[in-house]
Amino acid sequence: MSADAALIAVHDITKIYAMEGAPVHALRGVTIDIHRGEFVAVVGPSGSGKSTFMHILGCLDRPTGGRYLLDGRDVSHLPDDDLSAIRNRQIGFVFQGFNLLARTSAVENVELPLLYAHDSRISPGERRRRAMTALAAVGLENRAEHHPNQLSGGQQQRVAIARALLNDPAILLADEPTGNLDSRTSVEVMDIFQRLKKERGITIVLITHEPQVAEYGSRIVRFKDGRVVSDHPNSSRRTAAEELAAVALGAAEDQA
Repeated sequence: MSADAALIAVHDITKIYAMEGAPVHALRGVTIDIHRGEFVAVVGPSGSGKSTFMHILGCLDRPTGGRYLLDGRDVSHLPDDDLSAIRNRQIGFVFQGFNLLARTSAVENVELPLLYAHDSRISPGERRRRAMTALAAVGLENRAEHHPNQLSGGQQQRVAIARALLNDPAILLADEPTGNLDSRTSVEVMDIFQRLKKERGITIVLITHEPQVAEYGSRIVRFKDGRVVSDHPNSSRRTAAEELAAVALGAAEDQA
């Protein structure tokens, strides 16, 4: 595989759902290449096909037609067991709903992917070490023993991000990750994503209907009616760290 080959290569992907009355064309010939280390924001109104696109990228669903090459491998129509292995080893997921177990601590929630890993040789001690490392990456190592009801919405989303990072994925797929968060907390989450891209080289695909959130990506892809209607680098990319620093400075000046 050449060094400049796309990590994600989607060629003429279609997705048709069989519904009573008439079939629903969720995707209509989508072609996109995403390279390693990109932060791609996918935007569009409800029903535009962006979430269906993410489900196919995440090997949660199969296309009706076309090809999906993941790191050079055609995964378009692999068996369920193979798709499950790919999800476990190469892809991390962050959703709008935090999907945390209520009666389980933050660190135990983060450990969950390793409990279902194909490699059952991972010891409890190693699981805990990896989980604590992931929590440290999102600044929550001091909340490891707290349960979800003891955490703010932003902290719960950070636990969910830590869980997605546990298997050191090449790709992080985030579906409306700021949908349940206030503006300040949304910026904090975007700061984590931008740091993961910069420091770890993780490829991030962010699904959002909020144009202002999409502006944190290095590239913006717009969907409408199951098609890509625009795809361009984001020359005016927002930098979350600078915005957070400005807010902190303003607060400090107010207290002075």
